Amino acid sequence: MAEVDEWELSLPGRPPLTVHDNHWANGERDLVLYKPTVVPEMPAPLSNLHNRLRSTIAEAGGKLRIMVYPTYVDERARPRIRKSLTTAELVSRVGLQPLQDLTARKGVTLEPSAEAPTRRSLNLDPPQDLQKFQHALYFRRKDDETPVLAYVHFRVIPVLHHIGWLPRNGS
Repeated sequence: MAEVDEWELSLPGRPPLTVHDNHWANGERDLVLYKPTVVPEMPAPLSNLHNRLRSTIAEAGGKLRIMVYPTYVDERARPRIRKSLTTAELVSRVGLQPLQDLTARKGVTLEPSAEAPTRRSLNLDPPQDLQKFQHALYFRRKDDETPVLAYVHFRVIPVLHHIGWLPRNGS
């Protein structure tokens, strides 16, 4: 069983979406777009995201981290993730402003994952476009909001853009 924190996303004229922040009894933690018992009518790519593509929150060097794997929708309307990107590719997929907003939060850094050859805070202005690697967002233990915001920006919003429920200009 998991202890669940629920976060509701709402867009005018659209059904609410619920993100579950699951705290499992074995100490694991993850985020997922919750699939209600009765799923309201919605485009297939968004329906296909429910209860799939979980994001794990893991311990890393005294902080917690969530991997930055942006979602895209394949030719069969299935949400998929990209793991290794240059920082410039990440910026083009997620947007500079959301990444700057996340990294401006207290104790939050965007870095290569712990598995990368070197871990250092990444410069977003200008973002590097030479080396592909897995990016991670590191945050303080007591920060419950940052991983949810990150999950929404990396997993949910790309699908909302794809189906036309959210304009790409970020408004």
